[in-house]
Amino acid sequence: MNYEVVIGLEIHAQLSTKSKIFCGCSTEFGSSANSHVCHVCSAQPGALPVLNEKALEFAIKAGLALNCSINTYSEFARKNYFYPDLPKGYQISQSDYPVCGSGFVNVEDDQGQLKKIRIHHIHMEEDAGKNIHQGMHSYINLNRAGVPLIEIVTEPDMRSATEAVNFLKKVHTALTFCEVCNGNMQEGNLRCDVNLSLRPKGSNQLNTRVEIKNINSFKFVEEAIEYESSRQEKIYDEGGTILQETRMYDADNGETYSLRSKEDAHDYRYFPDPDLPAVQISDSYIQKLKSQL
Repeated sequence: MNYEVVIGLEIHAQLSTKSKIFCGCSTEFGSSANSHVCHVCSAQPGALPVLNEKALEFAIKAGLALNCSINTYSEFARKNYFYPDLPKGYQISQSDYPVCGSGFVNVEDDQGQLKKIRIHHIHMEEDAGKNIHQGMHSYINLNRAGVPLIEIVTEPDMRSATEAVNFLKKVHTALTFCEVCNGNMQEGNLRCDVNLSLRPKGSNQLNTRVEIKNINSFKFVEEAIEYESSRQEKIYDEGGTILQETRMYDADNGETYSLRSKEDAHDYRYFPDPDLPAVQISDSYIQKLKSQL
């Protein structure tokens, strides 16, 4: 290749709490549709969220396991977008003040040498529900709405599919060992988005990136990166330009396909959630959780 691959990951890990992040509904997987739903996670008017302390504990433990700094002040924000499985019309997430700051994980590169992959931050958020499409009809299952997640956002430090998969495996091992996530990728407990771009070898600039959403296996991450790298290389060689967009990976055909144009952060109109107070975390609380790892 005349190009260098630049890769960053956004890893979504479901926290192993028994109840959802802002209400008391069960997080049990595989129950009958809409059996774990209440006035909070179905967004009934006037319903107020309350933070699950166990979810906060697990998020901090994940940050400590991944060498992150823990922010003693964090707050929740509303991420505004419309989708049928998001009943509030916004997702409660974190933006400017996430629970965990920068960290790192050491992984092996293609030559077997250790390389530091930087983590930009880890934030907490709620999961959305699930759309089920059958023929001419669509159904919505809100059992997953409000399930607690952490999102681990890396810097664009990876240069190959091997590095990306090795990083994902290291994170998977750390989270499951600490028992903050069960890591069952078939059930969506751990899934990742791949941000990928190409640049001429020797260049330091970051070119237009494509985001490949919701990949749920190590094998598919590797295949998606290999395909998307080749696709972008061909476009550049033919004098074309890369569109900033969200794509999906079709494992049956081994290809990525366009889903939608990529939104920027300002499109989500983040603002602090007025129903949730800021989270103040003491140093003694952090040390107590660190001693339990």
